[in-house]
Amino acid sequence: QLQLVESGGGLVQPGGSLRLSCAASGFTLDYYAIGWFRQAPGKGREGVSCINHSGTTINYKDSVKGRFTISRDNAKNTVYMEMNNLRPEDTAIYYCAAARRPGCITNWDGWYDYWGQGAQVTVSS
Repeated sequence: QLQLVESGGGLVQPGGSLRLSCAASGFTLDYYAIGWFRQAPGKGREGVSCINHSGTTINYKDSVKGRFTISRDNAKNTVYMEMNNLRPEDTAIYYCAAARRPGCITNWDGWYDYWGQGAQVTVSS
């Protein structure tokens, strides 16, 4: 069974940091692009960052550039997103998604085939 599992979410104060992990089971991530999406209460899902299968193509949503860093460790079958200088507007459920396609995109969630269950990130004082 193909599965993605997010972890690392939680409650953090503004300016704090968290690292999200997206671990795959039932398949190897070597050939998959991974995207991180988020959905805030009352809002639609939006793309945050993505990384292609080899790590040579990375994209970020403008509002997280310079604060979030996506990376992957194919040996551990895991993709990470380091989030620094968090803001209250970053509060959302964060999802990782996988697609066996070249490149990566953040502007269309339909491009991805497999999704995790989500991890809550809350930024509040």
